[in-house]
Amino acid sequence: ADPKEIKFMVTEFHKRRDLVVGLLKNIPGIKINNPDGAFYVFPDVSSFFGKTLKGTLIKNADDFSMYLLAQANVATVTGDAFGNPNCIRFSYATSEDLLTEALRRIKEALAE
Repeated sequence: ADPKEIKFMVTEFHKRRDLVVGLLKNIPGIKINNPDGAFYVFPDVSSFFGKTLKGTLIKNADDFSMYLLAQANVATVTGDAFGNPNCIRFSYATSEDLLTEALRRIKEALAE
């Protein structure tokens, strides 16, 4: 692969990561750390466990992921499959516009 293209993609993924992390930090109840690599984040959503959002009881990360799919039309994966049941996995391997829209929908779906 062309080293210039690799450097460009690394830069682009860092920009996307920073965008996603910044937007997630603005959503009350979501705990996020800054990942070093890859193209996904694992926000801790356990503060929503035991709460009812728009008539849906959130018991765990599975419920939370299904809620986001139903209410925000955003697909995430539960952290159970990756050894962290308090988290969801959110990929940022898409455009900044789509990421911004997805996080706007998530924030709206989680608003009290």
